[in-house]
Amino acid sequence: MSLPQPYSFTRYLAAKKGIDDRALNRVVWHSLKENMPPSSRQRPLKVLEIGAGIGTMIERLWDWGLLDYVAYTALDADMDNMVAAWQRLDNWARQQPDIRRVYAGDDLVIEADERLLEIRFLSADFFEFVEAAGTYDLLIANAFLDLVDIPSTLPLILHLLRPGGLFYFTINFDGITVFEPEIDPQLDSLIQELYHRTMDERVTAGKPAGDSRAGRHLFGQLKAAGAEILQAGASDWVVFSGQEGYPMDEAYFLHFILHTVHQALAGRPELAGGRLDDWIGRRHRQVQDGELVYIAHQVDFVGRMP
Repeated sequence: MSLPQPYSFTRYLAAKKGIDDRALNRVVWHSLKENMPPSSRQRPLKVLEIGAGIGTMIERLWDWGLLDYVAYTALDADMDNMVAAWQRLDNWARQQPDIRRVYAGDDLVIEADERLLEIRFLSADFFEFVEAAGTYDLLIANAFLDLVDIPSTLPLILHLLRPGGLFYFTINFDGITVFEPEIDPQLDSLIQELYHRTMDERVTAGKPAGDSRAGRHLFGQLKAAGAEILQAGASDWVVFSGQEGYPMDEAYFLHFILHTVHQALAGRPELAGGRLDDWIGRRHRQVQDGELVYIAHQVDFVGRMP
C-alpha cells in the first residue's frame, strides 16, 4: 500500500477547502451577512482572521459576496502558511473574471467593480500579536478555537472587537468522530475516546491547548466573556466517495486525518500489540478502495460584542 510521504499540512488545508464549503452552516452564514455593517472606499471594514492558514476563507468570503471594501489582516503563526496564502491568493485573484486589478507587493490589493480587498499577511503568534493590536469590525477564526485554551484565550480575542463588532467562529469541533464502516466496534470506540482525550490533554508552549467539546462549551464561554450569540448551528464534515471517487483531493485529506490520529495515539499502552497500526492500516486501505466515510461534528457561531 502506497501512502503520501511526506505529509504536507498546506496540501491538507487546500484539500479541506471544499469540505469546509459544504460544512459551514448556512443559517449562521446568512446571519453574519445580514448583520454586516456598511463599508466604503473611504471607510473599509477592518477584518482580522486568526489562524488564516493558506487563505481559503478569504476566497470563500469573496466568492460568497461578503466582502465589499475591506482591509483584511490574515494572521497565522506558521510562516509557510503565510507564504502559501500569498501565492495561492495572487494566483486565485488573477483567474477571477470579476476581478479587474491585482496589485502584488508585501500585501495583495484586489479590485473589482465597487469592491476592494487589501490583504495584509502577518506571521506571528497570536498572544504576541494581541499585545499591540488595534480593534476590528469583524473577527474570524475557522477551525482554531478548539486548538487553544478557550477560557483564557477568548477574552483576548473578543477584546480586539470594536463595540458592536461581529465575530464569526466556525468549524469548532464538538466531540464526535465517526469512521465507517466499522472494523471492531469496541476498538473503534476506544480509538475515538483516546483520540479525543489527546485534544483535552494537549499542551503547547507550556499552556493548555485544546478542547474536544469546544463547540458545546462555547455557548457558555461566549456568554461569560460578555458576547452576544446571534446564531449558531452544526457544521459537520462529511466525506465519502461517490461514483467518481472522493471529490477533488479529499482522499488526501482522509489519509492526513488518519496520519494525525496515528501520531496522536502512538505509544498508548491501551493500543499496544500492533492494534493501532493494524487499525490505521486498514483505514488507509478503505480510503484507497473508496470505502471510508468520515464524519466530524462541529459548531459555527456568529455574534457581536455589545
